Amino acid sequence: MRSILSRLIALAVLATPLVAQDDTRPTVAVLPFVNSAIGAANAELAPLSKGIADLLITDLGMNPGIRMVERENIQQLLDEQRLAQDGRVDDATAARIGKLLGAKHMVTGSFITDRTGQMVVTLKAIDSETGRISWTHRDQGKTDDFLALVAKVASAANTGLKLPALTSQAKAATAERTAEQKKIPFQAVMLYSRALSAQDAGQKEEAIALFTQTIDRFPDFDDARKARAKLTGGGAAR
Repeated sequence: MRSILSRLIALAVLATPLVAQDDTRPTVAVLPFVNSAIGAANAELAPLSKGIADLLITDLGMNPGIRMVERENIQQLLDEQRLAQDGRVDDATAARIGKLLGAKHMVTGSFITDRTGQMVVTLKAIDSETGRISWTHRDQGKTDDFLALVAKVASAANTGLKLPALTSQAKAATAERTAEQKKIPFQAVMLYSRALSAQDAGQKEEAIALFTQTIDRFPDFDDARKARAKLTGGGAAR
């Protein structure tokens, strides 16, 4: 089943924006999430801005009927355009980014936590062709069940954006991924997010070290294993 999961992810994720010219599937891009946490939690959760977007991209990418723009391609464009790295862009800018990426649906979002470990995520999608908001969503869950929350949001986005329904094979792979992710604690997500932040900052060795630390401590976290392989040239794009 794991090979099925890997193939679906590889097929569904957009390798480069240029591929969009010959592919009629709807394209979705996810910007880094805005960290709305208050006080000390803001600095502590800062890396999650990258992590939640990355995980949502992977979950949405389980649908072979759509194309996802890779997080690295989005990051490269943000760097080139000197845009905010924390996802703070207005709707017009989001639409412009979508056009540059060849993505019709630009998903933006924010997250906040409280003292009880409850996390609230708020999302919206901008139609890059019209510049209008095409979908909004709000969801919440415990940080202890963070990956389940991301999976739930991905399912809501697939429905809300009227994307193609999952195939039976994709449903099976999604169920497998959901079951595997129940083993992954929030500490693993935060460590993984720190690795992504280091990668985006150009700190390759630090990113590799953090991905390795994530894998050593949480060997069931396949996302970290694939990210490290990709960064070291030892694996295909997710």
